[in-house]
Amino acid sequence: MRTTRWRRFVALLFALVLVAAACGDDDETETTDGGSTETTAGSEDKPSITVGSADFAESTIVASMYAQVLEANGYDVSTEFGIGAREVYFPALESGEIHLIPEFLASATAYLEGDGANDLDEARSALEGVLPDGLVALTPAPAQSTNVFVVTQATADEYGLSKVSDLQGRDLVLGGPPECPQRPFCIPGLKETYDVDLSAGFRPLDVGGPITKQALTDGEIDIALLFSTDPGIPANGWVILEDDQGLQQAENVVPVIREDVLTDEVEELINSISELLTDEEYVELIGRVYIDGEEAETVAGDWLREKGLLE
Repeated sequence: MRTTRWRRFVALLFALVLVAAACGDDDETETTDGGSTETTAGSEDKPSITVGSADFAESTIVASMYAQVLEANGYDVSTEFGIGAREVYFPALESGEIHLIPEFLASATAYLEGDGANDLDEARSALEGVLPDGLVALTPAPAQSTNVFVVTQATADEYGLSKVSDLQGRDLVLGGPPECPQRPFCIPGLKETYDVDLSAGFRPLDVGGPITKQALTDGEIDIALLFSTDPGIPANGWVILEDDQGLQQAENVVPVIREDVLTDEVEELINSISELLTDEEYVELIGRVYIDGEEAETVAGDWLREKGLLE
């Protein structure tokens, strides 16, 4: 009788061990929606990604596209929009405070003391050649936002201005971003390429934003450095001076990302945005922010849904 009870006790103990082992398997597998199981132990988690932008709509719209697509695909995303100039956000990229930001080919290359190009492929290679270690440039978009020198129609008529070389010998006031005196596409480039020196009367304002445009409207400046995509230019009947000696270079929108968060899926998701963003659509989206007063995040989300990149 004692032997029988002992055998029953051992059998019960063995059964309990099997149950415990089965329960322990829950930590190793999870059931997918299709009912099958997949092992998660040792699998790589999706990285947390902080998306940044400069402090103007052209950048914030695209940054919001990146953030929304990544979040919709299961990434833990935070945003740091409106950071400011490259002097602020490039160090943030290098330190890992942010991981991803939309850039503009020639301007980013110039900031990093490289030589840009008019050809898209050459411009991309030029940027890749000067990016700090740990940063990668993904596929540029067809859309670009080139720097342009803009005057009112009245100023164009008064001084006979239609191209940048017409500024030679003119005592006019230029308004633009505070870093303009150091940027090769601005005051140094005007001097080197066109022999036009506007440094004496330069007024530091904002980066192609409302302050610069209001100053041009009010006659506080004669020339404004704006973006070619700015819908305020045609809306106000302003004149873009032709860059007749090729100072400006390819300024296609390009994602710059840290290698430590770059996976095949992340690259595919971000490149899918770049591949579909055209010049015409970019101008329209920017107009919805600058003219219609819509939020950049709303405009970005509408475009992503229209393109089937977001439900």
